Amino acid sequence: MFDILVYLFENYLHAAACPESEQLARKLSAAGFEEDEITEALDWLSGLRAVAVSPLAKVPQPDSIRLYAAEEQAKLDTSCRGFLAFLENAGALDPQTRELIIERTMAVDGFHVNLHRFKVIVLMVLWQQEQPLDSLILDELLTDEAEELAPVLQ
Repeated sequence: MFDILVYLFENYLHAAACPESEQLARKLSAAGFEEDEITEALDWLSGLRAVAVSPLAKVPQPDSIRLYAAEEQAKLDTSCRGFLAFLENAGALDPQTRELIIERTMAVDGFHVNLHRFKVIVLMVLWQQEQPLDSLILDELLTDEAEELAPVLQ
């Protein structure tokens, strides 16, 4: 799934340029991705689109402090939570985007979410929202992606 997400980022400059699910599934299949990976990635992206357009029950205040539930701590290790805090402190994320990233991370099944996979999730959320990225933040998100995406099952 993560390979597909990186492929989409590399091949579609803007999320709006990405074709609809059926056509995208055919393109991904032609690019050599497995059917189950394609389905999983498209389901995850569909969830991202749905959550991105629905407002959060409560929009976090900019000066709020995020406390993580036990299941969030289990899914997001300290390196992921630290990276998220770094992005927020650097001004690359607002609290609402942070919550969207956490929600999409919790939606990932069948994978251990290490820092490298977490960076792909962050990248895809920002890509979907078409937020401009500072070149240093983008560089940090794309560091060593090929090595970092080796499959690790839970």
